[in-house]
Amino acid sequence: MKKFTKAAVALVAAAALALSACGGREGSAQQSNSTSGFDKGSLIGVALPQKTSENWVLAENLFKDGLDKGGYKADVQFANGGVSEQQNQIQAMVTKGAKVIIVGAIDGSQLGTQLKAAKDAGVTVIAYDRLVKNTDAVDYYVAYDNFKVGQLQGQALLDGLKARKGSGPYTIELIAGSPDDANSQVFFDGAMSVLKPKIDDKTLTVGSGQTTFQQVATQGWKAENAQKRMDTIMSGTYAGSTKLDGILSPNDTLARAAMTSVKQAGKDVPVVTGQDSEVESVKSIMEGAQYSTIYKDTTALVQHSIVMVDDLQQGKKPEVNDEKSYDNGVKVVPAYLLEPKIVTKDNAAEVYKDDKTLAPLTKG
Repeated sequence: MKKFTKAAVALVAAAALALSACGGREGSAQQSNSTSGFDKGSLIGVALPQKTSENWVLAENLFKDGLDKGGYKADVQFANGGVSEQQNQIQAMVTKGAKVIIVGAIDGSQLGTQLKAAKDAGVTVIAYDRLVKNTDAVDYYVAYDNFKVGQLQGQALLDGLKARKGSGPYTIELIAGSPDDANSQVFFDGAMSVLKPKIDDKTLTVGSGQTTFQQVATQGWKAENAQKRMDTIMSGTYAGSTKLDGILSPNDTLARAAMTSVKQAGKDVPVVTGQDSEVESVKSIMEGAQYSTIYKDTTALVQHSIVMVDDLQQGKKPEVNDEKSYDNGVKVVPAYLLEPKIVTKDNAAEVYKDDKTLAPLTKG
C-alpha cells in the first residue's frame, strides 16, 4: 500500500486532481460540500467499528465532546453487530442529513454502496484510522503513518532481542491483525521490511515456518483467536527445551494474549512488541514483561479529524501531507498522517509525560 512507482503515482494523482476539478467523471458521485461549506450546527456522523481496543472507546467520547464543543450535532455510532450494522448506520446518517461522515471501518472493502449514497447526497467522507478500500466515494484519510508503525515494531523487536537475549541467532513468531482491516497488511509490511532481511540472512528464524500475512492474521483482532493459534504453535514447535525468543505482535491486546499462551506453556516470556499504549500493556512494559508498544495519541487524531470538519464547514480544503501513498484500489486518497512513537521502558516517562492516564504508570 505504501509502494508505488513514481510514474503510476503521478498518473493516478493527476487523474484524481482532474476529477476533483471537474466534479467527477460522467456517472460518478457528485462533488461534496468541501468547497461550499455548511451551517455550523449541522449533523456530523462518526461510524466506528467494534470495541476491540481501548483507543476506540476513547475515540467515541472524544468525538462526542469535541463535536459538541464545536457547535455540531454529533451522531457517533459503534457497529458491534458487524459489517451490516455499520452499513445501516452510515445509510441512516445520510438519511438524517449528515454533512460529513467520519468512518472507522470494520471492513473497509464493504462500504462502497453506502458511501456512494453519501457522495450522491453531497456528503464529505473522511476515512479515520483505517483506509476505506475500492471506492472513489472517500475524500480524505486521517491516520497515523501505519507503515512506519510496522517499521518501528520490527526495529523494536530486533533491539529488544539484542538487549534481552544477547547475540543471535533468534527464534521468533509473527502475528498480524485482522484481514478485513486495511491497516493490518500495512503494519505487517512495514515490520517485514525490517525483519525479512534478518530472516533471509538467518539472524532470525520463524520456528513455525508461518511467515505470510495470510498465515499469521488474526480474525477480528480477537485475543482469543491469537491465543488459540499461539497455543497450537507452542505445543507443536516449542516442546521440551526449544526456546522462543521474540514475537512480533501488531497491537497490545494480541501481545498480552501471546504472552499468556507462552506462560501457560511453561516458557519464559519472549520479547514482544505491541501498539496502542493500552493501560495493562504499559504496566507490563514498566514491569519488564512486554518489551514495547506504539503511542498513537487518540486525542490528537480525533482533534485533527475535527479540524478537518471545521475546514469543510468553512468551505476550505482540509490540509493533507501525503497525496501519493494511499491507493485504495480506485483512487489515491489524500491523507493527513500523524507521527507514531515507539515506547519502551527506557523512554516511557518522556513519551507519556503529558498523558494524564499513562504518565502516572511510569513513576515509582
